[in-house]
Amino acid sequence: MYVYVFKGAERLTGFTATIEGHNLPATHGPWVLVNRLSMSDEDDPRPIVQTRECLDDIEMYGFHLTSGNRRVTDAFDH
Repeated sequence: MYVYVFKGAERLTGFTATIEGHNLPATHGPWVLVNRLSMSDEDDPRPIVQTRECLDDIEMYGFHLTSGNRRVTDAFDH
């Protein structure tokens, strides 16, 4: 699956399956599209994001958020 990577406010990075990024928390935008990654359960770990954690969050919440490469998804309203 393709995962779109966005940069937001306060050093936040958002990952989502929607190219528009409309499901990312609006209060921490504006969100700027910076990359597209191909991700699957079989991928090796990545230096910028834990693949399994990212895909699990996207399935559960619609997005995955990191700050300084650490997961912060739970800190935001869903």
